[in-house]
Amino acid sequence: MRTLAAFCLSVALGATATGDLSVKRKFSEIEAGRLPAHSRVVLTYPELNAWAVEEVPAGVRNPQLRSAEPGILTGEALIDFGKLERSAGRQPGWFVSKLIDGERRVAVTVRLQSTGGQATVAVQRVEISGIVLDGRALDFLIQNFLIPMYPNAAISRPFDLGYNIERIGVAPAAVTVRLR
Repeated sequence: MRTLAAFCLSVALGATATGDLSVKRKFSEIEAGRLPAHSRVVLTYPELNAWAVEEVPAGVRNPQLRSAEPGILTGEALIDFGKLERSAGRQPGWFVSKLIDGERRVAVTVRLQSTGGQATVAVQRVEISGIVLDGRALDFLIQNFLIPMYPNAAISRPFDLGYNIERIGVAPAAVTVRLR
C-alpha cells in the first residue's frame, strides 16, 4: 500500500494535521487487518496530501495528488533530483549533478486499474519543468531512474495489493480501498 502511495505521490496542497492522522489511522487499520470483511475505506485527497508531506524523501517538496477522472491519478511535486539521489545514498558525478541539481516541477499521470487483489499502474504522462516526456524518453526515464531508485516498482504489470485488499478505486472525489 505504501509503495503504491509513494509512487503516486510525487505531488502542493497542504492539509491539516488531523487529516494526516486520519489517513495514518486508516492505513494502520488496513495493515493490521482490524477492519471487517468487505469494508470500504475512503481516503480523501487532503488526507493523502497531508500524509505525503510527511512521507516524501529529501529533495521532494509540496506533494499533491489529484484525480480529474476515474482511474486516472496525477501526482505533482517540486523535485530536486540531485538531493533525491543523494538522499538515496548515491552520489552523482560532477557532470550529472550539473544536469539534475535544482528544483523542478514534476507531474506524473498514471492509470490505476485494480481488481481481484491486484493492481496495475501504467504511466501515461510525465512532465518535468513544462517538458512532456513520452514514448522512448519516458521509457528511458522509467528504466534508468525510477526502477533503480524503486526496484520493487511494478510499472505496467500487475502486482499484489496485499493486506486483504480487493481493489483500489480512484475517483475525482477520493481514493477508495475495498477489502475482501
